[in-house]
Amino acid sequence: MNMNVVKGFQSKEIERWAKKHLVSGSAVISDGLACFSSVEKAGCIHTSIVTGGSPDCVTLEEFTWVNTMIGNVKTAMTGAYHSIGKKHLPCYLAELCYRFNRRFQLEDMLPRLGYMAMRTPPMPGDLLKLAEGDAQVIPFRRMIFTDYLAFRYTFTHN
Repeated sequence: MNMNVVKGFQSKEIERWAKKHLVSGSAVISDGLACFSSVEKAGCIHTSIVTGGSPDCVTLEEFTWVNTMIGNVKTAMTGAYHSIGKKHLPCYLAELCYRFNRRFQLEDMLPRLGYMAMRTPPMPGDLLKLAEGDAQVIPFRRMIFTDYLAFRYTFTHN
C-alpha cells in the first residue's frame, strides 16, 4: 500500500502525481471523476467506471479493496490521532503504510526496533516537529534505512 497527499483533485495535480508514482503502462481503474483521466498523460492505461455516488456504488467489485483500505485507514487515524493536521498528514499516512506493508514480518519487529533505537542519535524537538517535506530530515532517514538494510542482511546471514 502506498498513500500520498495531493493538493486537490485537479487534472494537473493528478497528472503530476501519476508521473511521480506510477510506472508508464500501468492499468488505472477509477470512478467517474474527470481529473483521473489525466493519468493517461503519464502513459497509463485508464478505465473509468462511473459510480454515480449512490450507496450501491460501494458494492462494485472493482472498488471493494480500495474502499476497505480507505475505511481502515480512516478508522486507524481517527482512533489513534485526535487531531490530524495537513502539516503532518504525510507522516501519518507513511506510518500506516509502513505498518501495513510489514504486517506479515512480525518476527523482524523487535530486531528492527532495537537497531533503529541504537542507530538514531538524540534529536532536538524542533527537528522532530518538522513536516515530511522538509529537506533536512529526509537524507537523515534515508541514511538510517540504508544502514539498517546492511545490518539486517549481516544479522540474518551470519
